[in-house]
Amino acid sequence: MDQQELGFFRETLNKMLDDILVKGRETIEDMNESGETYADPADRATAESDRAFTLRLRDRERKLIKKIQKAIKRIDDGEYGLCLSCGDDISAARLKARPVTTLCIACKSKQEEEEQNRGD
Repeated sequence: MDQQELGFFRETLNKMLDDILVKGRETIEDMNESGETYADPADRATAESDRAFTLRLRDRERKLIKKIQKAIKRIDDGEYGLCLSCGDDISAARLKARPVTTLCIACKSKQEEEEQNRGD
């Protein structure tokens, strides 16, 4: 992978990271500001459900942050775009679709098939 492509992916990963951090700050601000009380129990239940859903999303994004940071480190180490399983290049199309991926499509397909056979 050439330096231009690596720069593109570094920029993409940094933008993903920035977007997640902004959403996290907005969620914290929203939760700190919402001191609303609800007269109707259904409204309160809906608000609590929405809050729980938002927190689940932020937790998933927290896990994604770690993957993004690892991908940036792989760029720094010269290992980005190489399959961790077979060592082959991961296609640019796959990296554009999922910049944090660590497996080429063949190895990922094999992994998913093995998981399905085990019942995971």
